[in-house]
Formats: sequence, C-alpha cells, structure tokens
Amino acid sequence: MANATHLKPAADILAGLEDIDVGDGHSHASNTSDMEDEEHDPAPAFELTVLLHNEPVMLPFYHASATIQDLSDTVAEDLHIPPANQKFLITPKTGLLKPPFKDPSLLLKTLLDEKKKIVLMGATTIEVQELESDIEERKARLGRRRAALQAGRKVKANTNRDWKKVQDEARYTFHTIRPLPYLPNPEKSQRFLERMANDAGIKASMRKHGFSVGLLTEMNPAEHTTHESRTLGLNRNRGEVIELRLRTDAYDGYRDYKVIRKTLCHELAHNVWGDHDRNFWNLCKEIEQEVEKNDWRSGGHSVGKEEFYNSQDEGEDEEADGGGWEGGEYVLGATAGSATDSSGSGEPLSRREIMARAAEERMRKQDEAKRAKDAATQ
Repeated sequence: MANATHLKPAADILAGLEDIDVGDGHSHASNTSDMEDEEHDPAPAFELTVLLHNEPVMLPFYHASATIQDLSDTVAEDLHIPPANQKFLITPKTGLLKPPFKDPSLLLKTLLDEKKKIVLMGATTIEVQELESDIEERKARLGRRRAALQAGRKVKANTNRDWKKVQDEARYTFHTIRPLPYLPNPEKSQRFLERMANDAGIKASMRKHGFSVGLLTEMNPAEHTTHESRTLGLNRNRGEVIELRLRTDAYDGYRDYKVIRKTLCHELAHNVWGDHDRNFWNLCKEIEQEVEKNDWRSGGHSVGKEEFYNSQDEGEDEEADGGGWEGGEYVLGATAGSATDSSGSGEPLSRREIMARAAEERMRKQDEAKRAKDAATQ
C-alpha cells in the first residue's frame, strides 16, 4: 500500500505522452512548411547570357520588363563590376552601350528575342584595385632605381673629378676666341678655333707650362702673303694675341688641322722665347711631342697605354713667323708690318694675286704628280 502512493495516475502519464506527440507533430509541420517555401521560390522570367572574358555568364531576371539599366545593376551587384567600368557591346547593329545609358528603358527581352549577342567589358573592383596597386608599386620601384642611379652618378662625379685640373684649365687657356668677321663664314672659323683651343694635347701642354693667351684669332692670308713667303702664325707680346693662318690662300677652304696645330705649338713657344735660337727650338719640339702624346683622339695614348710621337705634316715651305713680336697695340685684322712683293714696292699682294698664285701652285703640283705617275708606269 505504501508503494501505491508513489505511482502516477494513468491519466497523468497519457497527458504527458500527448504533450510529447503534440510537440513533435508541431515541429514536423514547421519543417515541412519551410521546405515547401524553398521549393516555391519564384522562377526567373528569363535568363540572359553575357560574355565576360570570353566566358558565358547566365544572369536571371524576374520581370519580363527588365531593362538595360537592370542589367547594369545586376552586373554591379552579382559580378562586382561598378557601372563606371561597364561597357556592353551588343551585336548585330545595336553597338556599344555604357552607363549612363541614352535609353535606359531598352528592354532586355527584346534583345533576347532578337538573339542579340552581348559582350560585357569591364574590370571588377578588386581587379582595378590590384591594377592600381601594381602601377603604384612599379612607380615606386622606378623611383628607387632612378634615385639610386642619380646617387651613383653624383658619387662618381665627386670622387673622380680632378678639381685641380679644372682650375688649371680655367686659368691656363685662351681667354678669348674670335674670328675675323669680315672674311667669309666667320662662324666656321669660330668652330675651328674652338676645336683648336679644346684640343686635348694643347690643353695638357698649356697646363704643364702655365701658358695663358689673351686672344686666339685667325690671320687674313692677304695681309701676310708675299711672293717670297707665307706667314702661318704670329705671337704678340708673349701671349697677348696669337694669330693662326686657318684659310687657304684662295679663301676657298681651310688648311690641314694638324699643320695649324703644329703652328700653334710654335707660337706657344714664343710665350717664353722670342728669338729662334736653340732654347726656342728645344721648347717647341717639347710642346709638339706633348701635344701628340696627350691627344687621345688621334693618337698619343694607345689602348695599351704606350706613348708614341707622330711626326707627320713636316714638309711645308712656309714660315711660322718672324719670331715673337713685342710692343705696339694690336687691332683685330690690322697688319703689324706687311711683307713686300717681288718688285720691292713694299705693297702686299692683293687677293686676286693670291688666288692666281694659288691656282698656279695647284697646277704645278698636278703636273708634278702626273709626271711622277708617268715615270712610275714606264
């Protein structure tokens, strides 16, 4: 009897079972309803295929009245291509469309019915960001490379530059270069004189001996030509002015560069010695050898660093000068004492006489060359 008092009534047990059944039944009904909702999602009204990077992409549209603007919105939302990057190439005939559209109400169903081909051109936001990142990285890399190159050049220039040589070249040089303005093509004579002044051999010799020349100019052949001689150069007041005979006697060209450079060596020696004595000729020969040795553009230092002296251009029947001239005031283009002609009148040759003499000289040389050739063939 005591145990009977602890048993639950049957009605209570049944009630509990009913509660469990009812609960399970309610839960099952709820799951069934959710599955039915999923199965009854609305079907798209139509699907449109676009080509992106040569790959077909199917886009669903749930309204038959969807427009080209709806296509742009769908591409932006589903494919992450912003409207600013979108371009739609529709063929045949429709053409290239991009937002904002001139006709945003263009029906997609019409394009579908007409079997239009739609090609989507555009980059996604991520692709654009990656491209911009690559561009910035490339710019930064190029900037670092440019800065390194500039730094390298600066270091090289500072470590290799011979500042004493720079100072010496500014001091021991031709401080003024000027052609005769009344002769033909003075600009060409200017370039010739500048080339002579910048000759590597000349510059090296001037630095070594400390030569400084106030004015380097050209000589007028007519004022320094007689029947007996032709003056090739003059040095006034030990380097105040040096004149060089650049032009041919007929004014139809320029003399050989090496011959003129050798004349300049002669005139530079007059900066030290006025008379043509043994001291002068020793110094003149020394300057000539220095110029040849240091002229790396046309000889002197070979690839193997061997030095040699080139003694060409020797056979000239002309005078370099009459010695160093001192005193007097120099006027550009004026004569300081013209030589006389063969009649002893004291008159310098005219330009016509110089040209005639030059023509005779050319004919004489041509005849000599012809006779030498004939003799060689016999």
